Amino acid sequence: MNYKLLTPGPLTTSETVKKVMMVDHCTWDNDYKVITQKIRKDLLELANAPEEDYTVILMQGSGTFGVESVITSSVGTDEKLLICENGAYGKRMKDIANHAGIDAVVYSEPFNKIPCAKKVDEILNEDKEITHVSMVHCETTSGILNDIESVAKVVKEHGKTLIVDAMSSFGGVVIDMEKLGADFMISSSNKCIQGVPGFSFIIAKKEALKKCEGKARSLALDLYDQFKTMDIDGKWRFTSPTHVVLAFAQAIKELQEEGGIAKRYERYLNNNRTLIAKMEELGIKTYIDLEHQSPIITTFLYPEIHNYSFNEMYEYIKERGYAIYPGKVTEADTFRIGNIGEIYEEDMIKLAEIIKGFMEEKANEM
Repeated sequence: MNYKLLTPGPLTTSETVKKVMMVDHCTWDNDYKVITQKIRKDLLELANAPEEDYTVILMQGSGTFGVESVITSSVGTDEKLLICENGAYGKRMKDIANHAGIDAVVYSEPFNKIPCAKKVDEILNEDKEITHVSMVHCETTSGILNDIESVAKVVKEHGKTLIVDAMSSFGGVVIDMEKLGADFMISSSNKCIQGVPGFSFIIAKKEALKKCEGKARSLALDLYDQFKTMDIDGKWRFTSPTHVVLAFAQAIKELQEEGGIAKRYERYLNNNRTLIAKMEELGIKTYIDLEHQSPIITTFLYPEIHNYSFNEMYEYIKERGYAIYPGKVTEADTFRIGNIGEIYEEDMIKLAEIIKGFMEEKANEM
């Protein structure tokens, strides 16, 4: 059965992105290495990260591999990490730190609240041992878009290293790396660039990256060693996902043809706002207030149907051409709908009509 993915990644890709994966490449081939180098250059341009100050490292594996690579390569044995957390992916950073034996403290907010820059300032004033601060930009647990700019300003004023998990936002929300001042920003191939799963990428300040030398707690996830090899001619240290790389190169080209990140943001935002308006007409409310709602994924509270079952609604929708996401918020009954990928306003309208049909069908059963 063919259906579109209304998820935060993997997501629905274009036919042209799928098509380029039909070609096989050798990892040692110069043509392939040139593709890797172009991807790195293109990502710097998309992030407004000047080449003299920043570089890009591609890392095999999912987005979590990239986050783990940065945390376990940058935070030394005599250093301390502050994790700003308001969802599952902030919690995952804590799990990474725990497994690696990294000294870390967590500043938590409820899933529907953003981390406060003032609170981060207070923590950094109180705990002088903290050397690194990490946070998630778009927390897809809820769909909230955190204020990384305000937090980054405070972190930089304290002279700390800033790690930003921009997994679900980069490519769909404009991020100016030079202005932001983040030391490391992580995303992956299967998010807003609209490629397929297989590798993560890290945009890093060269100055901060140099400090990672010799710190890594993992061979495969050693960020500095990966950079040293890749920066020579585009060769990955270990076997790379060649087909995924080709798809990603094509996806970047299509992003540029769409008009860049700003234009893609407009499409995603229109998808999001259209969906919210249509769901409101059905009496279905959002979990996050509009001020902090990202255009990436939206969390909705369960509709007021007495015989409602998410799995039943999921199958009903899937049979009609779309796959949605279950909720990940523990204190509320929710489900989630992604607004990214090769998805347009007409998809949001059609989805709302399908959900309306489901609700009417359930009402008739009573």
